[in-house]
Amino acid sequence: MKIILTQEVSGLGGPGDVVEVKDGYGRNYLLPRGEAIRWSKGAERTAESIKSARAARSVRDAEHAGQIKAKLEASTVHVKVRAGDTGRLFGAVTVADIADALTETTGEKVDKRTIVLGNPIKSLGTHEVSVKLHDEVSAQVALNVIPA
Repeated sequence: MKIILTQEVSGLGGPGDVVEVKDGYGRNYLLPRGEAIRWSKGAERTAESIKSARAARSVRDAEHAGQIKAKLEASTVHVKVRAGDTGRLFGAVTVADIADALTETTGEKVDKRTIVLGNPIKSLGTHEVSVKLHDEVSAQVALNVIPA
């Protein structure tokens, strides 16, 4: 089955990529979750618009990504959240919260889809977060969760 990805799918590709997958994987997993659309000649034009929007959002090149990586790794990012007396959070720290804090700290726009969290952050203290800035560049950011 030929499909066009609308979101980043690990092991397959990024938004706008035309890929060939097994029928069951495409029909039962990717299409219902909205991660892909069926390929057709009309959808091919949609894929081009998805790719152009992706290029506009992405970091210009590896050199620029390296500069952003240096900014991110040089500073500690503070995220203020509501917490109880024992240090347990009311909810969890979301990637949107982290993206806002990174943008505020560095002055560079960081897309929330580039942030990789291993486990949800549900406690105060220092945590490590990975940010994939470019295909070849990834930054490890020290994140300090503090009570609001």
